[in-house]
Amino acid sequence: MPLLDHFHPPLSAEGRWESFHSSWATRIADALTEQWLPPGYIAEEHAHLGPSVEIDIATFVQASGATAAPSNGAVALLELEVWAPPVADGQLPTVFPGTFEVRILSTDTGPKLVAAIELIGPGNKDRPTERRAFAIKCASYLHQGISVIIVDIVTNRRANLHNEILDLLQVGDPLRLPPETGQYAVAYRPVIRDSKDAIDVWRAPLLLGQPLPTLPLGLRADLVIPVDFEATYAEACIRKRLTGT
Repeated sequence: MPLLDHFHPPLSAEGRWESFHSSWATRIADALTEQWLPPGYIAEEHAHLGPSVEIDIATFVQASGATAAPSNGAVALLELEVWAPPVADGQLPTVFPGTFEVRILSTDTGPKLVAAIELIGPGNKDRPTERRAFAIKCASYLHQGISVIIVDIVTNRRANLHNEILDLLQVGDPLRLPPETGQYAVAYRPVIRDSKDAIDVWRAPLLLGQPLPTLPLGLRADLVIPVDFEATYAEACIRKRLTGT
């Protein structure tokens, strides 16, 4: 299945890209579980378009902590007292980026995140604040020793988030993608080699009409598995009845 343009007509009129990303994440998680993950590992798709942080609301507490005795003879309950924090010293503006990702967790010692596959959406590439928020998320994973793969098939935004991640990590230019590279997939694997911390990087520019790559995903020092994006993408397209014609 060649890579299709999901963000311009005719495909953008046939179905929402959010639905396709969600379906693709499920196909990736299923393929990893069925073909490559050994016992002790699980893959879970995770998607949300808005922030996972709850909206702040004003809380009111009654002067009396007890409720009036109900007339029907039921047992009266005491209301829980709500603690109000002091006024904050200040407020930092930020953004909470939308997420379409597959999380791979080790379950041997309790669920522990060991790898993440990020399917980039238009909102992640929209403004400098969104791009930096995405880069911070990926860099945070890498600094914790969590392997990351990012996949960008967005055609209606021009930013390159791989280069944003490199800027945040303050590394040199050799691994940058040309600015005109609009679609791409990149795998990052944190390692310790020769007593030095490092991140292995595999880059794969994507082209409309061409197949998607297979990239390595590190789970631990002695275990790296392949992620076949072409097969999972094709299955997601079939399930969504997308042919590109």
